[in-house]
Amino acid sequence: MKADISPVEIRITGKLLDAVAEEMGIVLRKSSLSPNIKERGDLSCAVFDARGRMLAQAAHIPVHLGAMPLTVEALLKRFEFAPGDVIITNDPFSGGTHLPDITLMQGVHVPGFGKGPLFYIVNRAHHADVGGVTPGSMPLATSIEDEGLLIKPGYIVRAGKTDSEFLNRLVQGMRNPAEREGDLMAQLYSLERGAARLCELAEGLDPEGLSARCQLLLDYGMRVMEDIIDEMPDGTFAFADYLDDDGLTDEPVRIEAALAINGKRAVVDFRGSDSQVKTGLNTVRSVTCSAVYYCFFCLVGQDQPVNHGSLLPVEIKTRWGTVVDAMPGSPVAAGNVETSQRIVDVVLGAMSQAMPDRVPAASCGTMNNIAIGSAGSRGAEFAYYETIGGGMGARPGADGLSAVQVHMTNTLNTPVEVIEQEYPMHITEYAIRRNSGGHGDYMGGDGIRRRYRFLAPASVTLLTERRRLAPYGLRGGGPGKKGRNIFYKKQDGRSVELAGKVHLEAEEGDELVLFTPGGGGLNNPG
Repeated sequence: MKADISPVEIRITGKLLDAVAEEMGIVLRKSSLSPNIKERGDLSCAVFDARGRMLAQAAHIPVHLGAMPLTVEALLKRFEFAPGDVIITNDPFSGGTHLPDITLMQGVHVPGFGKGPLFYIVNRAHHADVGGVTPGSMPLATSIEDEGLLIKPGYIVRAGKTDSEFLNRLVQGMRNPAEREGDLMAQLYSLERGAARLCELAEGLDPEGLSARCQLLLDYGMRVMEDIIDEMPDGTFAFADYLDDDGLTDEPVRIEAALAINGKRAVVDFRGSDSQVKTGLNTVRSVTCSAVYYCFFCLVGQDQPVNHGSLLPVEIKTRWGTVVDAMPGSPVAAGNVETSQRIVDVVLGAMSQAMPDRVPAASCGTMNNIAIGSAGSRGAEFAYYETIGGGMGARPGADGLSAVQVHMTNTLNTPVEVIEQEYPMHITEYAIRRNSGGHGDYMGGDGIRRRYRFLAPASVTLLTERRRLAPYGLRGGGPGKKGRNIFYKKQDGRSVELAGKVHLEAEEGDELVLFTPGGGGLNNPG
């Protein structure tokens, strides 16, 4: 460590960079149009150094943030970033996640620092619709073309000038194009604010001095992660869990991980997992990496840096063509939101063998995705998307929390008032699903009951998990209660128990109730 830069100064540098990412997120959220971004905060922002190494991230969406380094790596191999250039993409096979998550990346050029950017800034936002066969762009599709518009990496801004023709052509392929354009402009405003703040920071510390601090920050992040891994005993810890099904058959889909610890290094091997499926339950490798990094970041804690250095002690092995590393062109919409949650369950299950006093039982294990859109013609369109919380798994020494978002999602809920103001539906019940958490010395958290009443015909898609296989408890703790989806037809009064993954057409007066899973329970050792 350089003698003239103290550990305190390094930590302060990290906090300042974190603050830039946080402010980028505030600008994006406040200036967006869609409730999914403005109200739920389904967005993420991060700062990278001149070599494309992640320096800082805001406390946004884990499934976005852990995948971003692979996006940056892919884009830097293909593009030069002149001052004022911005690249756009949602390509899952270029470090992305799924098509609704649109990523913008910009270089930050600072006077006095060579020819290239001193930093790169990135934001990623989940757009409520990007086309595809169903409103909300979250269908149970068998091809990625049916999931929506694939935006290959390219310039949306050159030398500070937005390509209006490209932008207009892009949003016209999506539902509610005015809202889509507004959200994309919010992402551009977010980058503008991030660039301004980083230039101010570089001016105050001088570019070379700031660059030196950033390198030390990465070194510090690596040492923190190495120390965490070193607390685990050497050995291999294996665990497997299953997705309920692929949405077409009743066969569960196996995800297996072997966690190998050797001193200060960890290897997570998924090569024993099932082959990829026909539907969008597949994940790309970037999402699998994101889920693994999240699990290790949880061990680090809130007061320590999380950056590129933190990733270096963790190696991830996947096999191409499996459900955790799908081939290019495969459908992947649900993999980002559902399979990612199961990957976390599997990695934490393996970690629980190495660190039983640190790891919780399984949480609800699903984002309980619901997408609702207009069944009418273009011009009267709306697209609503939301993930609904559930029960957190019991923790060593404490019960799990009830009715919360867990693991790979970190969004808020859409307030009932906003739903009823913006969309033709009422929320007639929104409550904790009592006694749905698993039993044990420490109880799993309870899930949620949420009832929608449709005020107009609507197209509805559900992508939910843990409807067949319950979230596991640990050390003999009971499993969380499985989720349920029930549809009530106004016309004849029938109630229909729905599958976990389904598309349906609702009429005015119909109702849909989601019962989300609880978390697993946990017993004291011995």
